[in-house]
Amino acid sequence: MPAPTLPSLPRYTPAPPTKEDLEWAPLPIIDFSEASTPEGRSALAVQVRDAMRTYGFLYIVNHGYTQAQNARVFDIADAMFTQIPEDEKKRLTGDFQKTGSYRGYKPRQTWDISNGVRDQIEQYNFHRAVTDPELQQHPRAIDPFLPELRAFTEHNHYNILHPLLRMLAQGMELPDDTFVNLHNFDSPADSSARAMKYYPRSQEEEANTNNVWMKGHTDIGTITILWSQPVSGLQILCPNGQWRWVRHIENALVVNIGDGIEFLSGGFYKATIHRVRQPPADQAGCARLGVFYFCMADDDVRLAPRLESPVLQRVGVVRRPGFEDARAPTSRQYRTGLTSAYGVSKLEKREDGNEVELIHGVVVKHYN
Repeated sequence: MPAPTLPSLPRYTPAPPTKEDLEWAPLPIIDFSEASTPEGRSALAVQVRDAMRTYGFLYIVNHGYTQAQNARVFDIADAMFTQIPEDEKKRLTGDFQKTGSYRGYKPRQTWDISNGVRDQIEQYNFHRAVTDPELQQHPRAIDPFLPELRAFTEHNHYNILHPLLRMLAQGMELPDDTFVNLHNFDSPADSSARAMKYYPRSQEEEANTNNVWMKGHTDIGTITILWSQPVSGLQILCPNGQWRWVRHIENALVVNIGDGIEFLSGGFYKATIHRVRQPPADQAGCARLGVFYFCMADDDVRLAPRLESPVLQRVGVVRRPGFEDARAPTSRQYRTGLTSAYGVSKLEKREDGNEVELIHGVVVKHYN
């Protein structure tokens, strides 16, 4: 039987990978070819545990999508910006300050970066259900591609997120489905996919922000899945306190722990600080297109540590300043609080130069 014919759209051609000699983060590479079986996951669980304890980041290869499928996703993502009229983007812009959700478009120059410079980041965020018109209306030009996008979010959720969550639970000697049961695809939680495009900035803007495009931060949710792309910019704060670049690996995923898993694991897995900087010299002037799957625990999940973990009982719980188990926010409270405030609230500057805000009693830092 011949393969079904997919709707046509312009091909997206990314810039070639940098040839600059950068200081790369030595992130572990996890081969997911065995992750679909209990035996395979158990064999990988120690690697995943150690990677997420040491770096909070890892690569995944052999994740089930071919390079052609990967490229198709980026074709659709780019069309969300290049094939949609500006008036339709404006109509579908999300009011994240009011709703606490990024669903829809986020235009450029929404967030304050520093010294009066605003961001040059355009986003389109779509709920994982994708094809449910009750949850979200999409740009008309994207309608033919909704079945593919739904297959993409399901692949991220069931074939990448769930196996990872089972491995993370094993790393804490918890039942395999402990975290999986908190991440139901059909729940109202706001797990979403995102197309995100960074546009080049002026020399003056670069000077006024010390070349930082997005301040150092940890992610709101539990797990972030980034589909690797060749324009360098992502950096992580390594255990030795140094910023290191994240290298592009063809058809790989870059996966990191977010605040949600840090809270649920009692600090056993720690959300890693990361930022985005101006690309290296040989990629200057290139737009940087990213595709993400941001995972959130179900809305009613209280982000308190799973104290029944034998591992936590041995090593102890590490809590963030201001975090109290009895008053731990729900996933929805924490997500909406941070989303409403990010990039628009007034931050308190500390002596170390970093900035903080208080979200439902939890001290949230922004690293300059």
